[in-house]
Amino acid sequence: MGSHIQERSDVNKAKTVGALREQGYRSRSVKQEMRENLLARLKTSEPIFPGIIGFDDTVIPQIINAILSRHDLLLLGLRGQAKTRIIRMLPTLLDEWTPTPAGSDLPDDPIHPRFPRHRRLLEEHGDDLEVRWLHREERFHEKLATPDVTVADLIGEIDLVKHAEGRHLADEGVIHYGLIPRTNRGIFAINELPDLPPRIQVALFNALEERDVQIRGFPIRLSLDLAMAFTANPEDYTNRGRIVTPLKDRIGSVIRTHYPLRLSDSAEITKANAWLERDASEWKVEMPQYMLEIVEQIGQIARNSPHINQQSGVSVRTSIANAELLVSNAERRCLRHGETRVVPRITDLTYIAAGFRGKIELMLAEDDRAEDKLINSIIGEAVKAVFENHQKLSELEGVVDAFSNGKETIEIGDELSTRELVETMARFPDLKKAAAKLCVQVDEPFEDDAHLAAAAEFVLEALFVNNRLSKYAYRGRRGYKR
Repeated sequence: MGSHIQERSDVNKAKTVGALREQGYRSRSVKQEMRENLLARLKTSEPIFPGIIGFDDTVIPQIINAILSRHDLLLLGLRGQAKTRIIRMLPTLLDEWTPTPAGSDLPDDPIHPRFPRHRRLLEEHGDDLEVRWLHREERFHEKLATPDVTVADLIGEIDLVKHAEGRHLADEGVIHYGLIPRTNRGIFAINELPDLPPRIQVALFNALEERDVQIRGFPIRLSLDLAMAFTANPEDYTNRGRIVTPLKDRIGSVIRTHYPLRLSDSAEITKANAWLERDASEWKVEMPQYMLEIVEQIGQIARNSPHINQQSGVSVRTSIANAELLVSNAERRCLRHGETRVVPRITDLTYIAAGFRGKIELMLAEDDRAEDKLINSIIGEAVKAVFENHQKLSELEGVVDAFSNGKETIEIGDELSTRELVETMARFPDLKKAAAKLCVQVDEPFEDDAHLAAAAEFVLEALFVNNRLSKYAYRGRRGYKR
């Protein structure tokens, strides 16, 4: 926990149950606490899930309704749809500090305790019962569902050592509690719920509906106060595992997430999460807007490709990894040529396949090269689509005519520095003019050689993907010709 957790507001100075009563402390269930805090935020229009982009009109209203209804909730969606991130933001709806009986590792309401041991302490000490304060970060527990999770992990088990020491099975002290009882007065989350074996899911029935747990060999039912949240991938839901029907019935709200619906939302997510601002003091990264648009368009096209298994999905992490690799290759070229400006250009797209592989699943893969062929095809489609948003192909006839004799070529690649590429453009005035116009359209400085070179490669690649120019590779050299 950070140092801020050690700070206490005036109300948190209460040290005993009596002091709590004097201060007007009001017992509330966790779900009521979340509901009231959410209502307060809604009244002030304060963001509920800051940093979550693209869900304002779809997912977030459903989550708000679930919390206002005091429901447990399940986020159902493909990988890379911010499910875990949203779940981890739920504790922000809890009070910053909450009291619990001192000297116990089980959180509880000190005025209306649910654990028998705490009820005995309250009867024994009354208003003198000491309390300690829990920060909301301590009231959230998360468990990744795996096949090896046991009932003892989640609910608890008889501690045979304590039993051997002479404690009777009727003594609550013989129990070693699991994660769910230890999250009393808080939020318990399970990621990838379908991966939890059915027999373990059955153990959650009482915790969800009756709000109690029963530990094997222990005759007392334990009442709990907690909110529960789950995530699941539809692919896992139907193939690798399933959520047993009675458990689904006990989850109040099932909310479907989705990938960004707008390219602008996708780009904003990438800029917020990708490491694009590097820590090198010798050079500066400047990402042209159209290059970022190409990266996002690649993800959008992949999500609609019939060659990719859409049940698995194409995570937003694909765009994040691709953008980082794009910058890294430009950084490598910058260092190689002793430049101080890192401006990614089309030639750098060659190297994003490493970020793509493993993040897509092909419907049919006849050989090992099928994946790379598909990636190159998607990149070409993305360049074509983005260029159409900025310039008309008919405006580039002069550039095409410059290659009409079949002998003119222009080289690209890591071997070419910015200065060399700009000097080569002197033979192609129409190309330089088209590149400068593109820079102006996207608010990039056309008089800047690095941006001019990047724009020129974009123009040339657009002509290639539209079959107006051809591309060649010879002895490590790459370029364009008619």
